[in-house]
Amino acid sequence: MTEVQVRGLTKRYGDRTAVDALSFDVPAGAVTGFLGPNGAGKTTTLRMLVGLARPTAGAALIDGRRYAQLPNPRRTVGALLEANGFHPGRRGRDHLRILADEANLAEARVEGVLDEVGLTAAAGQKIRTYSLGMRQRLGLAGALLGDPGLLVLDEPANGLDPAGMAWLRALLRRRAAEGRTVLVASHVLAEVAQTADQIVIVHNGQLRHAGPVEPDLERTFLAVTGAGHAG
Repeated sequence: MTEVQVRGLTKRYGDRTAVDALSFDVPAGAVTGFLGPNGAGKTTTLRMLVGLARPTAGAALIDGRRYAQLPNPRRTVGALLEANGFHPGRRGRDHLRILADEANLAEARVEGVLDEVGLTAAAGQKIRTYSLGMRQRLGLAGALLGDPGLLVLDEPANGLDPAGMAWLRALLRRRAAEGRTVLVASHVLAEVAQTADQIVIVHNGQLRHAGPVEPDLERTFLAVTGAGHAG
């Protein structure tokens, strides 16, 4: 079981503070929704968690370790922070084969995750032909390659149609039911309300609320952020 502990996490860019002494926990066996208005610091927090940005202060820990200290990162953490980091001339299957090779994962996992995300039929196509929704699925396939205990996803529903969103919801709920940990940043409050067990709400880089999903998530979100909209 994999857990996340964020402790006093801070990130400054010059005189701008993107994340300000942020502390919260992400439990195993649950889907945690990570919410906040645009510019609240969500993506910066996730980038620090998976080692793509260095904290100014504090720490984001995965089972008590920084990402760089994990012995087999892809077997512990699967991350999808943006769905555009692909070589457009590469085929979907080949993209995943390269990731599997880099992480010393069995090539059989490639076919397994292609099937899991519904891309088997399109795996031989070049990524430049993929829709945004298909790129999201390919990114999810990459995140799932190592069969990780922790999934870290930033706006994974972007580009998905209603059927795709229902599929994603089932995938995340299934991972949590298996005792794994899921942390999802999203601005789609209705989807989070249907999917998440726990929520963490940030605003101006600071923690504003953490706890179980409440019946009226939008009301809670607006109350703690003072935002005029849920975007």
